[in-house]
Amino acid sequence: MKCPYCSYTESKVIDSRPTDEGERIRRRRECLKCGKRFTTYEVIESVPIVVIKKDKSRETFDRSKLLNGLLRACEKRPVSIDQLDRIVDEIEATLQESMDREVPSQLIGTYAMEKLKQVDEVAYVRFASVYRQFKDINSFMEELSRLIGSKNNHSQS
Repeated sequence: MKCPYCSYTESKVIDSRPTDEGERIRRRRECLKCGKRFTTYEVIESVPIVVIKKDKSRETFDRSKLLNGLLRACEKRPVSIDQLDRIVDEIEATLQESMDREVPSQLIGTYAMEKLKQVDEVAYVRFASVYRQFKDINSFMEELSRLIGSKNNHSQS
């Protein structure tokens, strides 16, 4: 680590402590040449996730795009921004934990639908209608029937 005062490359760590819920480590250092102290931060480097879109183009995963899609589906529904942030956090964590650096957009949509189904069924159907691009009322009714069927199965358990 280069000293910001004299540019000497050798320093010793005087103090280390975690910051930001353990996401970063703050280190106080002392230059071995001039004796001045300075602070450095150490962070884990995250590997970007690349999304493979339907047209086979690729773009970096953008959590705000996912959040915006969920917000549209939840418009005028009793779903808080905190709940949606948690959903996006969970999906992003799932993607980071997988060893795949390239992920099909359909997989992200499937994760979002699974999470929305647990939070708000109307928002789930709205999201599914855009995500699955229902061609007609029959395909829309099939999805509703699946939802009702899975709901009935859970209530009988």
